[in-house]
Amino acid sequence: MIFIVLGRFRKKPTKKDTDAATELLKAMEAHGGKFKVYWTLGRYDTVMIMEAPNEKDAMRASLNFADFIMTETMVAVPREEAIKRLID
Repeated sequence: MIFIVLGRFRKKPTKKDTDAATELLKAMEAHGGKFKVYWTLGRYDTVMIMEAPNEKDAMRASLNFADFIMTETMVAVPREEAIKRLID
């Protein structure tokens, strides 16, 4: 499953915070998650594209970042798959 995670920093990130977040990402990747993280300008500070086996694993991953970032998560469906669902 693919998830789009929009985030806002709870406070100005420090080197310690970014190092801790990097370690969390590595640990989650070791358990099968895939992540692309971008820092952004505008309403949200970060956007993460996350692949996880299911909603529970995605929730667990998001909760790991709760000390650093407030998140809003959306399920994403690839365009081709969505089109197939329309036709079926």
